[in-house]
Amino acid sequence: MADKVRKDAVEALSGLLFDGMTIMAGGFGLCGIPENLIAAIRASGVKDLTVVSNNCGVDDFGLGVLLAGGQIRKMISSYVGENKLFAELYLSGRLELEFNPQGTLAERIRAGGAGIPAFYTKTGVGTLVAEGKEVREFDGELYVMERGLTADLSIVKAWKADREGNLVYRKTARNFNPMMATAGKATVVEVEHLVETGEIDPDHIHTPGIYVDRIVQGTFEKRIEQRTVRARETEGAPNTAGAGEEV
Repeated sequence: MADKVRKDAVEALSGLLFDGMTIMAGGFGLCGIPENLIAAIRASGVKDLTVVSNNCGVDDFGLGVLLAGGQIRKMISSYVGENKLFAELYLSGRLELEFNPQGTLAERIRAGGAGIPAFYTKTGVGTLVAEGKEVREFDGELYVMERGLTADLSIVKAWKADREGNLVYRKTARNFNPMMATAGKATVVEVEHLVETGEIDPDHIHTPGIYVDRIVQGTFEKRIEQRTVRARETEGAPNTAGAGEEV
């Protein structure tokens, strides 16, 4: 098989980026995000992007840097509450937003990767989520039709890969990444550990290499989205840290 490994994120994305494209970006919060590939997209200057991602990073990291660069036209997301710039752009009409219930977003991506054009779900019936969508009755219950999602490019973060692109994810990073790997016309993966083909037990593979086009081994900052800790209690002194207070 052809070697899928590239020397860096810029080379891994070479020839795949164009204005107006749709990109799926894996991760949950700042966990399991393809941060090196996002930085390379930022540096490329590509614009008018539609980005499918659970959230949009924070103001100065993750997908937030693409917002800051004015490169994203539309977000298809579930949760965007950690990004002040996102709110400013949306409320001023400079950013289009398609909100999805989190499970619906995950299933739309999975369906797209499986070649399923649409499905029905009870989630969102009777709410703003269902406006403009087909609603049908099955067995006395109403369901809203949701379309499967695909992308021109999926950028994915995995913990380990071999040179054929077989992937293993770790803990929370095994969230949107596996399904996005199946739903892109091209899939580029950044990994922490790169091993030779055959070194990963087949029973441990989460995403088969058939879905992966290019791989790059990255270095990762792995920021924590919100760090909240409790003050250490000393004898005779009560803990005064309030809920959600960072100390």
